[in-house]
Amino acid sequence: MLRKRPPKTILIITQVYLPDPAAVGMLFADAARALAERGYRVRVLTADRGYDDPSARYPRRETLNGVEVLRLPFSSFGKNSIAKRLASGSLFVAQSSLLSTFIKDVDAVLVSTSPPMVGLAALWVGTLRRVPLAYWVMDLNPDQMVVLGKLSEESPFVKAFDFLNRAILSRAELVVALDEFMAERLNAKLDVSDKLEISPPWPHDDHLETVDHADNPFRKQHGLSNKFVVMYSGNHGPSSPVTTCLEAAKRLESREDIVFLFVGGGIGKAAVEQRIAEGAPNVLSLPYQPLDSIKYSLSAADVHMVTVGDAIVGVVHPCKVYGAMSIGRPIFLTAPERCHATPLVTARNAGVRVDNGDYEGAARAIVGLADMPREELRAMGRRGQAHIAEHYSQAKLVEQFVDLVVTRLRLN
Repeated sequence: MLRKRPPKTILIITQVYLPDPAAVGMLFADAARALAERGYRVRVLTADRGYDDPSARYPRRETLNGVEVLRLPFSSFGKNSIAKRLASGSLFVAQSSLLSTFIKDVDAVLVSTSPPMVGLAALWVGTLRRVPLAYWVMDLNPDQMVVLGKLSEESPFVKAFDFLNRAILSRAELVVALDEFMAERLNAKLDVSDKLEISPPWPHDDHLETVDHADNPFRKQHGLSNKFVVMYSGNHGPSSPVTTCLEAAKRLESREDIVFLFVGGGIGKAAVEQRIAEGAPNVLSLPYQPLDSIKYSLSAADVHMVTVGDAIVGVVHPCKVYGAMSIGRPIFLTAPERCHATPLVTARNAGVRVDNGDYEGAARAIVGLADMPREELRAMGRRGQAHIAEHYSQAKLVEQFVDLVVTRLRLN
């Protein structure tokens, strides 16, 4: 009698994973679940504490949606300093490399860019086991540090990091970029066009639902009834500057009906808290909301803010635009014209765009949205929602991504 062949094992190494609310972890969880549903054994090495909030602790071992999750200690110290992020990232990579040495029957490795140096662990296990590697690029470093002015291109650290990037790109059988601008930057490092695919991230449709304002407990809980809510939801990072939004809020303090609500965390949240401390009457701040109630928080907005720094195009992808459009809300976009999010919003009249730094223009645009007839505003949101449902649905993009992994890594 022939023995049944055991399922192939895919090892995922990522510092962030469900139930942590960070976007990278949720995307990985969706992909891992889909791979497990296809019959693969999926094992995840991740951190045992929250990425943004290290006081949040998760079980050291558990099985989530058919995926075996092993969480490592000393792998997340928070994001409030570069030193802490480097320390936790380095410890996570070291532990992952060591543990992956003893994990049996690894047939493929899937990594992203959390932490940025996680490719070291992938190179180690890929070379040790002689198995294929998929590199899912969520953002680019050291590019991000360079364009934000934190490091020089001539820095030895930058040169060493770029050497690592080229090694990973060379070793990987599959490289996935989130948009065409990111693909251009990757090919500039090393020509990987023969194994490079563009696959955008997806909104979490299974947690998204449009909730009418009248039925939304989130609006009632936070005193938003009869307010026009302009919401920023997600990570407040230097690559997603909220300065233009805050300056617009400053110019609109006399409009008691307009509220600017910033939900989430990150280094950039300090600017929001400072504005509140200075007495801004129309700026509110809330932490990340639980995934099981995110439909209420996102639906509480009348308009969603999406921001893309001028220098960051192709380095960081504007992921939050998909979720905001999915629940049928217009987008207030501060970004350069040459940006992945711009045609999504403007070509379909699903919102408005202003340049970063155009404070007066931003204030005028928000007033225009606030004073727009409500049916016209809703129609704007519905146009964006329909486009996302047709081209960027979770079901479609998850299957597309998993097909790429299975085919390119020869897991059939």
